[in-house]
Amino acid sequence: MVKVMWVSVLALVAAVLLVTVEKLPVAEGVTCSVTELSPCLAAFMSSSSPSASCCAKLREQKPCLCGYMRNPSLRQYVSSPNAKKVSNDCKVASPNC
Repeated sequence: MVKVMWVSVLALVAAVLLVTVEKLPVAEGVTCSVTELSPCLAAFMSSSSPSASCCAKLREQKPCLCGYMRNPSLRQYVSSPNAKKVSNDCKVASPNC
């Protein structure tokens, strides 16, 4: 039952992220796309440690984080306690937006 619920939650989050994808060019030449953070999904949704690929993508997408935090559809995911833990574990400072 818990596993089915977990899979359902992950599927819902993935669907929300895909529907609300915003591609915005940033001064550093990064294209902001929340789907780039898909390697971090498991860590954002649980207390598991982020993978090396998650940390790399989080560093790459750092210029985009304020935009994600301003998006009402994404805010609850990228501002969650687990997302903050992932940022700390990856040594990526949370931006002041």
